[in-house]
Amino acid sequence: MMKLVLRKVGKKQAGKLEASDAVFAVDYNEPLVHQVLTSYLSTGRAGTKSLKNRSAARGGGRKPWRQKGLGRARAGTIRSPIWRGGGVTFAMNNRNYAKKINKKMYRGALRSILSELVRQERLTCIDELTIPEAKTKAAVAVLSELGLDEALIITDEISENLYLATRNLPKVAIIDTHEIEPYSLIGFEQVLMTKPALKKVEAWLS
Repeated sequence: MMKLVLRKVGKKQAGKLEASDAVFAVDYNEPLVHQVLTSYLSTGRAGTKSLKNRSAARGGGRKPWRQKGLGRARAGTIRSPIWRGGGVTFAMNNRNYAKKINKKMYRGALRSILSELVRQERLTCIDELTIPEAKTKAAVAVLSELGLDEALIITDEISENLYLATRNLPKVAIIDTHEIEPYSLIGFEQVLMTKPALKKVEAWLS
């Protein structure tokens, strides 16, 4: 079991917190993290571009004129791509960009990211995080005492005061343990995690 520094508001250190080596002290697997991040971002893409080809365009069920005898080029439908109002030649269709990642790979990537955050001293553990009032200045004061101006806050439960006090801070985001995902973990300079949240993450990823 490794020991993480446990802090309290206004104090640099308030003790040590035991954490599982299997979650917070594993080797960094860069290919796995890259694959999981690619899958996460791809799954979030909305393939909403859609055009109609000649078969999907409305109308054109009848042959415009007979095949021979009129001296005009033969035509089978008025919805041909070369006709005005016709379909698109190489029409784009809705596309699913999702890339499947199984649970074992996803959790392994999260363990790698969390372990790397610990090694880079970007993970701050705090006993508890309470905001006395639903004011932005109250959240700024608490974060300033911890030496943070940009952080991802992870708690086991988001209180109303904490949500209201941090929602206007552009460089601060707050999530609970059910919303942890790799993109946010690496997207913030610092990650602030409460002790109960850390224990839940440890139980989930062990």
